[in-house]
Amino acid sequence: MEKVADIASDIGEYIRQQRSNAKISLRQLSKLAGVSNPYLSQIERGVRKPSAEILQQIAKGLRISAEALYVQAGILDLPTGGPVGDAIRADTELTERQKQVLLDVYESFRRENAAAKPEQAAKAKTEDQVTETKESA
Repeated sequence: MEKVADIASDIGEYIRQQRSNAKISLRQLSKLAGVSNPYLSQIERGVRKPSAEILQQIAKGLRISAEALYVQAGILDLPTGGPVGDAIRADTELTERQKQVLLDVYESFRRENAAAKPEQAAKAKTEDQVTETKESA
């Protein structure tokens, strides 16, 4: 039960931060999201844990990815990409389509680099062996 309270607190704090970053008042967000002012306040304070549907409405009001809120609420697993992916998802200046394209390109670069690592390691090992052979000769 304690973990649920922590998640509610975490999602509430995250929503408060996003609202503050967007320079939107609690009343404005409650109107944009179609939820009551007291209910939104309870969510931000961690008293209530919102449903996925309410999170989606809040995300629309904040103009952020619903996925970001789902991750914070523990509904979805943390996507790959680390802080760069999080920054892309949190950027309020990008559309959802633009965010997805950037994330796709970023992930393709990460996969490409991960695939190249074993090759680079094997090449470096071969070069080290050649250098050792030359030094011992």
